[in-house]
Amino acid sequence: MTAERDLTRLLAGMRPELDPGRYVFTTVDGPAAPAGVAPVVTVAEDEGLTLVVRQEEADAAALPYAYVAGRITLRVHSALDAVGLTAAVAGELAAAGMSCNVVAGFHHDHLFVEHDRADEALAVLNRLARRTAGFGE
Repeated sequence: MTAERDLTRLLAGMRPELDPGRYVFTTVDGPAAPAGVAPVVTVAEDEGLTLVVRQEEADAAALPYAYVAGRITLRVHSALDAVGLTAAVAGELAAAGMSCNVVAGFHHDHLFVEHDRADEALAVLNRLARRTAGFGE
Protein backbone atom coordinates (compact mmCIF):
# COMPACT_ATOMS: atom_id res chain seq x y z
CA MET A 1 0.00 0.00 0.00
CA THR A 2 1.28 3.45 -0.93
CA ALA A 3 1.49 5.99 1.85
CA GLU A 4 -0.97 8.89 1.54
CA ARG A 5 0.26 12.48 1.25
CA ASP A 6 -2.92 14.40 0.41
CA LEU A 7 -4.18 16.17 3.55
CA THR A 8 -7.87 15.97 2.63
CA ARG A 9 -7.64 12.22 2.03
CA LEU A 10 -5.57 11.77 5.20
CA LEU A 11 -8.15 13.54 7.37
CA ALA A 12 -11.22 12.02 5.70
CA GLY A 13 -9.75 8.53 5.87
CA MET A 14 -7.90 8.64 9.20
CA ARG A 15 -10.20 6.08 10.93
CA PRO A 16 -9.03 6.83 14.49
CA GLU A 17 -9.00 3.81 16.78
CA LEU A 18 -8.74 3.95 20.57
CA ASP A 19 -6.59 1.32 22.24
CA PRO A 20 -8.19 0.16 25.50
CA GLY A 21 -4.94 0.45 27.47
CA ARG A 22 -3.52 3.14 29.72
CA TYR A 23 -0.08 4.45 28.74
CA VAL A 24 2.49 6.50 30.64
CA PHE A 25 5.62 8.45 29.75
CA THR A 26 8.64 7.70 31.91
CA THR A 27 12.42 7.90 31.66
CA VAL A 28 15.28 5.60 32.59
CA ASP A 29 19.07 5.88 32.67
CA GLY A 30 20.91 3.65 30.26
CA PRO A 31 20.30 2.41 26.75
CA ALA A 32 17.41 -0.01 27.32
CA ALA A 33 14.11 -0.53 29.09
CA PRO A 34 14.14 -2.55 32.32
CA ALA A 35 13.24 -6.24 32.24
CA GLY A 36 9.52 -6.84 31.92
CA VAL A 37 8.87 -3.48 30.26
CA ALA A 38 7.96 -3.48 26.56
CA PRO A 39 7.79 0.15 25.36
CA VAL A 40 5.57 1.13 22.46
CA VAL A 41 7.78 4.21 21.95
CA THR A 42 11.36 5.02 22.90
CA VAL A 43 13.16 8.33 22.49
CA ALA A 44 16.84 8.71 23.29
CA GLU A 45 17.44 12.10 24.90
CA ASP A 46 20.53 13.59 26.51
CA GLU A 47 18.83 13.28 29.92
CA GLY A 48 17.89 9.60 29.53
CA LEU A 49 15.75 7.15 27.58
CA THR A 50 12.09 8.16 27.40
CA LEU A 51 9.71 5.22 27.33
CA VAL A 52 6.00 5.10 26.59
CA VAL A 53 4.72 1.96 28.24
CA ARG A 54 1.52 0.43 29.53
CA GLN A 55 0.75 1.76 32.98
CA GLU A 56 0.69 -1.71 34.54
CA GLU A 57 4.24 -2.39 33.30
CA ALA A 58 5.49 0.92 34.71
CA ASP A 59 3.82 0.15 38.04
CA ALA A 60 5.31 -3.36 38.17
CA ALA A 61 8.80 -1.96 37.46
CA ALA A 62 8.30 0.95 39.92
CA LEU A 63 8.90 3.52 37.16
CA PRO A 64 7.78 7.08 37.95
CA TYR A 65 5.29 8.93 35.76
CA ALA A 66 2.97 11.90 36.00
CA TYR A 67 0.74 11.58 32.93
CA VAL A 68 -1.63 8.75 32.04
CA ALA A 69 -2.63 8.68 28.39
CA GLY A 70 -4.98 6.95 26.03
CA ARG A 71 -3.51 5.88 22.70
CA ILE A 72 -5.38 6.65 19.49
CA THR A 73 -4.01 5.24 16.25
CA LEU A 74 -4.90 6.92 12.97
CA ARG A 75 -5.46 3.95 10.68
CA VAL A 76 -4.71 5.84 7.47
CA HIS A 77 -1.26 4.95 6.08
CA SER A 78 0.28 8.41 6.25
CA ALA A 79 3.48 9.27 4.45
CA LEU A 80 6.23 10.50 6.71
CA ASP A 81 6.64 13.56 4.47
CA ALA A 82 2.91 14.38 4.40
CA VAL A 83 2.25 18.01 5.33
CA GLY A 84 -0.41 19.18 7.77
CA LEU A 85 -1.86 16.05 9.37
CA THR A 86 -0.23 16.57 12.76
CA ALA A 87 -1.14 20.26 12.77
CA ALA A 88 -4.76 19.63 11.78
CA VAL A 89 -5.32 16.88 14.34
CA ALA A 90 -3.51 18.65 17.17
CA GLY A 91 -5.28 21.90 16.32
CA GLU A 92 -8.71 20.27 16.45
CA LEU A 93 -7.93 18.68 19.81
CA ALA A 94 -6.45 21.95 21.11
CA ALA A 95 -9.66 23.77 20.14
CA ALA A 96 -11.47 21.26 22.38
CA GLY A 97 -9.00 21.98 25.21
CA MET A 98 -7.07 18.71 24.88
CA SER A 99 -3.35 18.09 24.71
CA CYS A 100 -1.96 15.68 22.17
CA ASN A 101 1.44 14.00 21.99
CA VAL A 102 1.94 12.67 18.46
CA VAL A 103 4.34 9.88 17.52
CA ALA A 104 4.79 8.99 13.87
CA GLY A 105 5.34 5.35 13.08
CA PHE A 106 6.30 4.07 9.64
CA HIS A 107 2.68 3.21 8.79
CA HIS A 108 0.52 5.24 11.17
CA ASP A 109 0.42 8.19 13.52
CA HIS A 110 -0.26 7.52 17.20
CA LEU A 111 -1.81 10.16 19.43
CA PHE A 112 -1.40 10.09 23.18
CA VAL A 113 -4.15 12.09 24.86
CA GLU A 114 -5.25 12.45 28.47
CA HIS A 115 -6.71 9.05 29.35
CA ASP A 116 -9.79 10.45 31.08
CA ARG A 117 -10.69 12.35 27.90
CA ALA A 118 -9.69 9.72 25.33
CA ASP A 119 -13.28 8.89 24.31
CA GLU A 120 -13.96 12.59 23.84
CA ALA A 121 -10.79 12.95 21.75
CA LEU A 122 -11.89 10.04 19.58
CA ALA A 123 -15.26 11.73 19.00
CA VAL A 124 -13.52 15.01 18.04
CA LEU A 125 -11.35 13.17 15.51
CA ASN A 126 -14.29 11.27 14.05
CA ARG A 127 -16.18 14.55 13.60
CA LEU A 128 -13.14 16.04 11.85
CA ALA A 129 -12.97 13.04 9.50
CA ARG A 130 -16.70 13.22 8.66
CA ARG A 131 -16.54 16.99 8.13
CA THR A 132 -13.51 16.65 5.83
CA ALA A 133 -15.18 13.84 3.88
CA GLY A 134 -18.14 16.15 3.27
CA PHE A 135 -20.64 14.57 5.63
CA GLY A 136 -21.34 17.78 7.57
CA GLU A 137 -21.04 18.83 11.22
